[in-house]
Amino acid sequence: MFRKALNEAGYVEGQNVMVEYHWLDGQYDRLPALMAELVRSRVAVIVIPGFGAGARAAKAATTTIPIVFGVAEDPVKLGLVASLARPGGNATGINLLSAEIGAKRLGLLHDLVPKAVRIAVLVNPGSLTAEATLRDIPAAARALGLQIQILRAGTSRDIEAAFATLVRDRADALFVAPDGFFASRRVQFATLERAMRFPRLIPIVVTRRWAG
Repeated sequence: MFRKALNEAGYVEGQNVMVEYHWLDGQYDRLPALMAELVRSRVAVIVIPGFGAGARAAKAATTTIPIVFGVAEDPVKLGLVASLARPGGNATGINLLSAEIGAKRLGLLHDLVPKAVRIAVLVNPGSLTAEATLRDIPAAARALGLQIQILRAGTSRDIEAAFATLVRDRADALFVAPDGFFASRRVQFATLERAMRFPRLIPIVVTRRWAG
């Protein structure tokens, strides 16, 4: 979608625009160094899709290079913009509202799989959406009569360990909290689900994709 939008705006990658792609694979401690490198490279614009921590790191690194973000959290609370109506500064973008609708997603999961009672909830402890998920999901689960098990993963190995845990504990379904890292690992989720051969497991992965 990102490339398509560029093309529609008259920018063709490799012809009149060059795009550098950087992946953290959950290693958020690399953000300051990465952003500093981009600033030194004098890039024309920094695009941060669905990644609040990345947007904040970019904002901290530069006040002049334009930043375009897509975040699940309130960009005002994140300190990215002064207000939604008048962003100001060098950052603009959209609020995907993913953090605010976690309870609704859990309700949809319950509607889709009404017999699922034991729900494993996977969150990324390094994500800015984790706090909202851990705050809203338990209350919604109690209202629906569901049992919640919180699992945390910030790396690919953590995801493997989380799957081993939920299989061992015989969870009925997996609720994956919205997070850019999880979205980038959706192939790993599908591969692990098939490898575990656990018929009662129903992974529900919420994805957001801009680039690619």
